[in-house]
Amino acid sequence: MPTPPRSPRPRPRPAGRPRPAQPGVRAAGNERSAQPARKARKARKASAARTARTARARRRNGRPRWGMRVATTLSVLVLGAGGIGHAIVTSLDTGIGRVDPFKDMKNRPDGGHGMNILLVGTDGRDKITKEERQKYRLGGAPCRCTDTIMLVHVSEDRERASIVSLPRDSYAELPAHTDATSGDKHGPHPVKLNAAYSEGGPHLTVRTVESMTGVKINHYLEVDFTSFMKTVDSLGGVEICTAKPLKDSHTGLDLDAGTHKLDGGQALQYVRSRYLDGSSDLGRMQRQQRFMAALINQATSSGVLLNPVKFRGVTSTMLDSVRADKGFGTEEMLALGKAMRDFTPASSEFTSVPVAERGFPVKGIGSTLKWDPEKSGKLFRALREDKPLTPSAPGGGRGPQGPKQPPASAVEVSPQQIRVQVYNATRQDGLGQRVDGALRGTGFNTTRAPLNHTGPEVSRTQVLFDPRWDRSAKSLATALPGCELRPVPRQGATLKVMAGTDYKTVRPVRAEDVHQGEFGAVTGDQVVCP
Repeated sequence: MPTPPRSPRPRPRPAGRPRPAQPGVRAAGNERSAQPARKARKARKASAARTARTARARRRNGRPRWGMRVATTLSVLVLGAGGIGHAIVTSLDTGIGRVDPFKDMKNRPDGGHGMNILLVGTDGRDKITKEERQKYRLGGAPCRCTDTIMLVHVSEDRERASIVSLPRDSYAELPAHTDATSGDKHGPHPVKLNAAYSEGGPHLTVRTVESMTGVKINHYLEVDFTSFMKTVDSLGGVEICTAKPLKDSHTGLDLDAGTHKLDGGQALQYVRSRYLDGSSDLGRMQRQQRFMAALINQATSSGVLLNPVKFRGVTSTMLDSVRADKGFGTEEMLALGKAMRDFTPASSEFTSVPVAERGFPVKGIGSTLKWDPEKSGKLFRALREDKPLTPSAPGGGRGPQGPKQPPASAVEVSPQQIRVQVYNATRQDGLGQRVDGALRGTGFNTTRAPLNHTGPEVSRTQVLFDPRWDRSAKSLATALPGCELRPVPRQGATLKVMAGTDYKTVRPVRAEDVHQGEFGAVTGDQVVCP
């Protein structure tokens, strides 16, 4: 085949000769002046082409451009939130009253692991209005004393808070010191623990607690009545539930059995009441622990810790009348606040120092509480070694968790104290075994040998009880929703359950004073309202 003819090559244009104008296009001067415009147009076209190719490639690869925008936005939000948080805490830091409880302290315990905070509640009735003092029974002259003393241990991984109540009537021996009020020098002498603050303020209180516990205090935090009430109000109140009526003529507390939303003043009555029953200060400490668990629940569930505006409002209110050591500043607050964002009531655990002798008499002082040296020694060693106090607390070596259990209802009598005999009052095979096992699973002391009822079939489950054990019967009935309570005089201490055809399930229950484990501790989720 003949070869196609080649197109003639264009001859090179002589240097400096202008390009001929194209039809319909106006000449734009000489070639030298047109070059920059052409180069700019070419650059814009090339950039547009690259952008189009990149967009097509991203669409092919499933990586749309908005992914980069989202990542950038998130980064800005995180950095912004961090800046806001730091600014808020920095501004709050300047409003805290400062004390120096660690000045010139020597021969202190080893540091151990984690952070230990001594939380002290003081009498601040002089800062409360006359109307509030009358309403909440805060009469009398204010005293320079501690109403509450708690040792708070925050684990090194910031996943657990262990709170140990130190009874204010505990027998204590003060080290040699100078009286903060009179200036008199005193040698070592026995007192009740709350007298340490009266004689030597925060400094002597820290020294005494360290001497008694062997735990090194890292930070000191002091809260008075005013701060307490305002903090509760700023959170919108705190929910408390009780299985029995609570009435104390000294504080004015008057609550029916059930669930209550307490404002600041009512909460103060609740945590101060000592004359509800024979448990006195020990019962009061348990109520304080339940209240703290409820306070944590309210703070974590209401979003306060995640909202900078709410966080500022609550903390500024709380810190308005708080005193702390100089080292408890901005960075420490930010670190604790960040850790607390993941806290739930289950992250906290509560107990009181084990007491060996109540009413231990001391001449010139009166009746005191003597700590159990062996049990309290183990308790404080666990804090120093950063170990959990309850089997179910974070870091307690829990195994794989089963399905989430429904919350337990509060009852007045611990199920472990209630003896139960189950009867199958239906024609359903195995019902007695099922009811016995379910009751035993929630803590009741069943016989483990259910019997068959010989009478007619029962449609509604019944609880038969001796009227002398009516409180136990009510606790058992709470675990059997819809059951009928039937008093049977002279039946004795063992309660009887007639499982009827209406039986569906056993509701978990817990006593208000339930304790578990070697140190008699509870986690916060076990004591908050279901």
